[in-house]
Amino acid sequence: MIQIANAPCSWGALEFDLTEPAPGYAHVLDEMAATGYAGTELGDFGFMPTEPGPLRKELAQRGLALLAAFVPVALADPAAHAAGEEVAVRTARLLATASDERPMVVLADDNGSVAIRREHAGRIAPEHGLRDAEWDTFAAGAMRIARAVREATGLRTVFHHHCAGYVETPTEIDALMRRTDPGLLGLCLDTGHLTYGGGDPLAALSRYGDRVWHVHFKDCDPAVARETRQRGWDYFEAVRRGIFCELGRGSVDFPAVVAALGERGYGGWIVVEQDVLPGMGTPAESARRNREYLRSIGL
Repeated sequence: MIQIANAPCSWGALEFDLTEPAPGYAHVLDEMAATGYAGTELGDFGFMPTEPGPLRKELAQRGLALLAAFVPVALADPAAHAAGEEVAVRTARLLATASDERPMVVLADDNGSVAIRREHAGRIAPEHGLRDAEWDTFAAGAMRIARAVREATGLRTVFHHHCAGYVETPTEIDALMRRTDPGLLGLCLDTGHLTYGGGDPLAALSRYGDRVWHVHFKDCDPAVARETRQRGWDYFEAVRRGIFCELGRGSVDFPAVVAALGERGYGGWIVVEQDVLPGMGTPAESARRNREYLRSIGL
């Protein structure tokens, strides 16, 4: 059965540097449980306790499962691969010992760190992307990390396509998938990032269904997307303007995605992510509305 989780980013705990602090992990977990979610991702390493015992205790007190952790690595830079492997393995060891689920490492590019990708997110053209040799380097880094995680912990790794990183558009997702072992590296399908990046979640499920081991539910506001493209806003400004609206208020056809997942026998987690920035409002109310929306479509 599909189960529904949330993630610390929905409370403003993001991988990006921010001027305002996000709430602490205890506050986030309390509200996550109170608004009807069954699990959580880890968030940035260090946001929650990094020792298995205390982490297990905090999660168990709230009845929350631990199912994944986001690990950003600048994979286009071969000099970053060794350090990225170290972080991923450290994270995987924490997941493996603190969770009774089958948790996953959610590997991603170091999103937002390359100016041209950040400035053109949502309107990426071929000239903004990697060349063939650079794709080979990127894919080799992803494979190295996924292999190291499996050998050290037995856990699986999925790659999270993401706006403002080098894997954003359908063409770029395909470039990575073609260069990587489907038995070793899966795909984290993110409905909002794919939509803003010019893709279609249903088409991605049709093409990569067997590799979709983890799913993020995020919506995309088409009006904000149009204005972002017209005004040339960068990724962070688009997020501040609400590009990733609450579920059911944007252009993602979630009932159709749920049906497609069911047809493929998907039995993993769906994680709600909204990229709420500190100061944007009351995350708990938004999380509750998102959970109510998912119940209304049968989840």
